[in-house]
Amino acid sequence: MTRPTLEVADIVRKHGDEFFNRYRRQLSYQQVKALNAIERCRTAALGGHVDECSRCGHTAISYNSCRNRHCPKCQAQARQRWLAAREQELLDTPYFHVVFTLPHALAPLCRTNPEVLYNLLFRTSAQTMLEVAADPKHLGAEIGFLSILHTWGQNLTLHPHVHCIVPAGGFSADHASWIRPRYPFFLPVKVLSRVFRGKFVEGLKRAYRSHVLRFIGAAGELTQRSNFEAFINGLFRQDWVVYAKPSMGGPVQALRYLARYTHRVAISNHRLLAFDGDRVTFRWKDYAHGNKQRRMTLTATEFLRRFLQHVLPRGFVRIRHFGFLVNRCCEPMLALARQLLANTPKPREPCPASPQTWLCPRCGARMNIGPNFSTAMLPRLCSFNDSS
Repeated sequence: MTRPTLEVADIVRKHGDEFFNRYRRQLSYQQVKALNAIERCRTAALGGHVDECSRCGHTAISYNSCRNRHCPKCQAQARQRWLAAREQELLDTPYFHVVFTLPHALAPLCRTNPEVLYNLLFRTSAQTMLEVAADPKHLGAEIGFLSILHTWGQNLTLHPHVHCIVPAGGFSADHASWIRPRYPFFLPVKVLSRVFRGKFVEGLKRAYRSHVLRFIGAAGELTQRSNFEAFINGLFRQDWVVYAKPSMGGPVQALRYLARYTHRVAISNHRLLAFDGDRVTFRWKDYAHGNKQRRMTLTATEFLRRFLQHVLPRGFVRIRHFGFLVNRCCEPMLALARQLLANTPKPREPCPASPQTWLCPRCGARMNIGPNFSTAMLPRLCSFNDSS
């Protein structure tokens, strides 16, 4: 893929200080940290090293990456390492894709309580999958799957949902056989939707009773119990969206499909179309109208506000394993699954390391990496710490 001519970093460099001064009191430490990291990624501000060609002596400066997980430029190598590790866990069976989405009415609560609500989304969607799959009326099996959190829609609005990638089938109760799904979409979505809604709303009520929710801005009126109860009742008046896609094929297809969802950020640099210094235009896919490609133009500060609302809390894990794929029992359960599927396990291979050398642009010989050099600390982040 060719290098994009426009980057999120260009918008941050132009309007980052203006945005920071305007929204300073509303920004979290992690959002400020991401803003600084994106602005300085692969620039002299983060230091780097001088490389020299082993043949012709040509020298070039390579600047360091920020390695922030919300940076559009720093995800490719992390994704490749993660996928190489996941390749060892693939089973020789088709895979399904199931998506659990929170209704738009929950967006204000998600904005002020991201850790509580996103953890609840992970937990209740996983419990729903495991419970419905274990029911003999639907599958009657113990399943395993991984879930990936995305918080954005194509137009950068808040749209929290989890993508679940699940092998087709699971273990019988006595682990003596592999049970294959009876539906072309793995599990019935209407059942999943009702169970998911009930579990999430019950978890939300427990969080309210435990006083762990913060009610700020648009959600401020929910501090009153009567308003919160009315809000809860409203959540039951709509069907919650659960999407199940038919089998995506075998393990190779599943791995390629995974690559589309892991280590994504809210918007890639390749979707940016224009920036006139004040307004940003980007491409987005309108799923509500036949996946039509559309353009959206926002002011730079509004673009940055939408982008930064998808920065996750510190240490929040956005890719999680459930069922027989949890870490503590993954290897023996995968070995048993391969045995039941009559599949010979692939030999374990080390994950490919990121390349440590690159080729000279003049003669094509190997470039030798020189010693690192560093620069000053981040002034805007220091300013944020002083005001906290």
